[in-house]
Amino acid sequence: MIEGVLITPLRIVDTPGGDVMHAMKKSDLGYDSFGEAYFSQVLCGAIKAWKRHRDMTLNLVVPSGEVRVVLYDDRDNRKVFQELTLSPFNYCRLTIPPMVWVGFQGLASKGSILLNIANLEHDPAESDRREVNQIDYNWETL
Repeated sequence: MIEGVLITPLRIVDTPGGDVMHAMKKSDLGYDSFGEAYFSQVLCGAIKAWKRHRDMTLNLVVPSGEVRVVLYDDRDNRKVFQELTLSPFNYCRLTIPPMVWVGFQGLASKGSILLNIANLEHDPAESDRREVNQIDYNWETL
């Protein structure tokens, strides 16, 4: 496991007409503050990698579809990967601290929705990017 990463199981409440899917409360472990929340569509097979935030904490939830999330920690010369598949069948919130690289891949044939609840508003100057092949990870294996 990567230091500072949290995996928090979430509740899905069965209600008539459709489920209620919890994401985050301000009393939850991993909540820092609120900056913004946004959804990303992730098409089947699409790889969105790599990004590292210097100050932002991410809280990722996948309420629809299936997304493989890969973390890479190179802080203090470590070279540690952590992988988790998020979906309604593994319904949890993944909290990613600053300075950890993140990439994700869509696994659901009809696409997926990923929710990020971030503690800061988006600022392009606050993050670093690398091309998918600049970190040695095999996206072909499942």
